[in-house]
Amino acid sequence: MAANGISVAALDIDENGGKETVTMAKKLGGNVQFIKTDFTNDAHIENCVKQSAKMGSIKFLANIAGLQHIDSVENFPMQKYDLMLSIMLRAPFYLSKLVIPHIKKSKNGVGAIGNMASIHAHICTMNKPVYNITKFGLRGLTQSIAAEGEGKIRSFSVSTGFIKTPLALKQIPAQAAQRGITEEEVVVNVMLGKSRVKEMMNPVEVANLFVFGFSKHGKYLVGNDLLFDGGVVKTY
Repeated sequence: MAANGISVAALDIDENGGKETVTMAKKLGGNVQFIKTDFTNDAHIENCVKQSAKMGSIKFLANIAGLQHIDSVENFPMQKYDLMLSIMLRAPFYLSKLVIPHIKKSKNGVGAIGNMASIHAHICTMNKPVYNITKFGLRGLTQSIAAEGEGKIRSFSVSTGFIKTPLALKQIPAQAAQRGITEEEVVVNVMLGKSRVKEMMNPVEVANLFVFGFSKHGKYLVGNDLLFDGGVVKTY
């Protein structure tokens, strides 16, 4: 977004990662300000929106924060359940609630909210019950915002398969242990097994879907889901 001329407030609890993002944006000629934010803390969420508004009119919100825990329903720790729902579902709702009034009072009152969903917002795989729940929930949030936005405040979701990020790569050992298979078999048979494209997406390819969704080309993208998954969900 910064490379396309938008001033960006980057929100994360990871300060080092935030600084890296700022540096990356500067090399691309873009403007990013990092605001350290704990999405389990309402005061932090309120502050990040307040600080973001000082940069100019808020027009867009991308809810992309996520984490993973691999376990069955019967063994899933409730503390981890609460943490994941807080960060991956409650925080996007609260951020949207706080940002929508800013979009409404901006020039022409037009804007968009994009939510990072997943193939797990369409299908459920074993030992990821809470991840599945949050991603299905984000699609519900997306459609709810779109239903109220009167075409001026749009909302859309992005659903992909596995992306080359720490979130995906770090779960490989846990998946192998849970399924009783090798780590290589996790990648080949589980992560890419149903995909017709036998390679993971790069983060920039996912980011470009958000850029498209926020742009004028997304005018009719209202409540819809951009499913870019290599055919996992729709082909058999």
